[in-house]
Amino acid sequence: MQHTYVLTLSCQDRPGIVHAVSGFLFEHGGNIEEAAQYNDHDTGLFFMRVQFSCGQVTYEELQVQLKLFAEPHAMQCRLHAASAAIRTVIFVSKEGHCLNDLLFRWKSGLLPIDIRAIVSNHREFYQLAASYNVPFHHIPVTAATKAQAEAKQYEVVLSEGAELVVLARYMQVLSDDLCRKLSGQAINIHHSFLPSFKGAKPYYQAHDRGVKLIGATAHYVTADLDEGPIIEQDVARVDHSKTVEDLTAIGRDTESQVLARAVKWHSEHRVLLSGHKTVIFK
Repeated sequence: MQHTYVLTLSCQDRPGIVHAVSGFLFEHGGNIEEAAQYNDHDTGLFFMRVQFSCGQVTYEELQVQLKLFAEPHAMQCRLHAASAAIRTVIFVSKEGHCLNDLLFRWKSGLLPIDIRAIVSNHREFYQLAASYNVPFHHIPVTAATKAQAEAKQYEVVLSEGAELVVLARYMQVLSDDLCRKLSGQAINIHHSFLPSFKGAKPYYQAHDRGVKLIGATAHYVTADLDEGPIIEQDVARVDHSKTVEDLTAIGRDTESQVLARAVKWHSEHRVLLSGHKTVIFK
């Protein structure tokens, strides 16, 4: 029986890598269906994503053989079963447009994720979660209880076996400790076109400055606030006639679309980290 896998890898660039990877897959009965590569001349690194089908060996055996193959090449490799939906936990506060969008896309089969739980520091969206039959965890956060609250949040992530945490307008800053635990596994949507207008009320800042473009940025969460590797961005054109309410409405639509694309690419294993940047094979 044929199974489809996605192999992602990175290593120092040198001649013959593509040939070696193709040869490895051929030797183990793999048939390449999709392949993309990138040579970063600034860092000297090579990145590759290969989707292939294979029926001769098991996933576990492929993992073992891949590790043996990667060692002499000093490769960082990851093998994924293409059919396995990414277990996901969503964090949200009081604005639900991104949460609602993700839930709808998930139930419509447009996102290859498995939403296991919703975590919120407010109660606003427990009914929305119930309508999708998703467990809702209300975990209030104050300055005095932040450490205990994050421990409960991380417990939910672990208990659900989540491989992805999505901050869908979760308006609490994660501690350095939680950021490290979720490194490379947490995606945030920032309601502005980073690096401009950081912090609170970006659309008020944008309106005050008379901007002609507003946008949104999806990025991986790091301990440096709003400085994580960027996955996706988009902008919408506006003019002097737009009110703060207009900018907010336009911005929310942009945020939802940007976050959905970032989650989709991540869950399809199309995003590879390269230091403080990303390589994305669309």
